Amino acid sequence: MTFFGPRYESTRQAWESIWDSASVEREVRLMDSRRAQQVLRLYTPYLPQDGLILEAGSGLSAAVITLRRMGYTIFGLDYAANALRASHQVDPTLPLLVGDVHTLPHATSSLDGYLSFGVLEHFEHGMGPALNEALRVLKPGAVMVLTIPYPNIVHRLVEWRRQRMGVSRLNDDTFYESTYTREALVGQVRQAGFEIVRVEPTSHAYTLWGLGGPFRGTGYYETTPLADGLGEVLRWLLPWPFNFNTLVIARKPTS
Repeated sequence: MTFFGPRYESTRQAWESIWDSASVEREVRLMDSRRAQQVLRLYTPYLPQDGLILEAGSGLSAAVITLRRMGYTIFGLDYAANALRASHQVDPTLPLLVGDVHTLPHATSSLDGYLSFGVLEHFEHGMGPALNEALRVLKPGAVMVLTIPYPNIVHRLVEWRRQRMGVSRLNDDTFYESTYTREALVGQVRQAGFEIVRVEPTSHAYTLWGLGGPFRGTGYYETTPLADGLGEVLRWLLPWPFNFNTLVIARKPTS
């Protein structure tokens, strides 16, 4: 989709490479981590038990697998076809589609829920077009759950160091990622036409993981008990400076 600029296709190809070196089993195990379970408990009360839910940008399908085990009717969509093939090797029954979050293959007002976890920050053109498409496919009153990285204190230190070294904010020539403050993220969601239901800072232990050392466990993106404990303290005392992901729960207006 060249309409969105030259990095759009290169970003897709970058994700193909990233998923080639990842593991479905490890991603699913990560869903059992303390920080992932905390986020899960925040948004699942808003999901319909008897409706059709889409995860837009499902990657290796860890959330799809987890929520299906919990009894939700959910399917995944991603533009990285190899991630979906890897998911089907683990579970051939998974309902997965190759597609683009900007042009969903669904009728207007046809879905009961929309999930997007760490996806929309990867588009250089911004999240607006994907949010507009999410609003289109959701039924009136249906819920969107969105997580987006926050420019926390660790991120700001890294950006400061990059600027001092003269390094671009792009990770490399083919991959792009943005962070959003609480105000900017809420503004984008409202501008697309959604009503805000809840906004929560999350995953403080993973912010500490980014510092390395005593905060990194030996497993796949595993935080140590020290990181988990200190993350809990920061979640209460300094929820936004050490916020890793902002969770937004929003609803499509009924009128």
